[in-house]
Amino acid sequence: MIKMSRTVRDGSVRVTFALPAGEPAGAVSVVGDFNNWDPFAHPLRKRSNGTRSTVVTTVPGQTLRFRYLAEGGHWFDDEAAHTVDHQGATISV
Repeated sequence: MIKMSRTVRDGSVRVTFALPAGEPAGAVSVVGDFNNWDPFAHPLRKRSNGTRSTVVTTVPGQTLRFRYLAEGGHWFDDEAAHTVDHQGATISV
């Protein structure tokens, strides 16, 4: 699931990336052009509502390219993305 919301103060956009708590099992990070594809920059953390999520803040009008990286080097895409191709998923904010 991907959720976007604008912050009132500076007009930036908060993009929340969320997955079910156990699918896939183990640690998962969202990596993309917004964090130089660094798997340690945005790990998904367990939430009380049964999901794991992380937030990325960016400016309106950006297109973000990203993928998820799970334990064991397993890469996968988010079905909620605007587009998915051989290079990963993209969303426009």
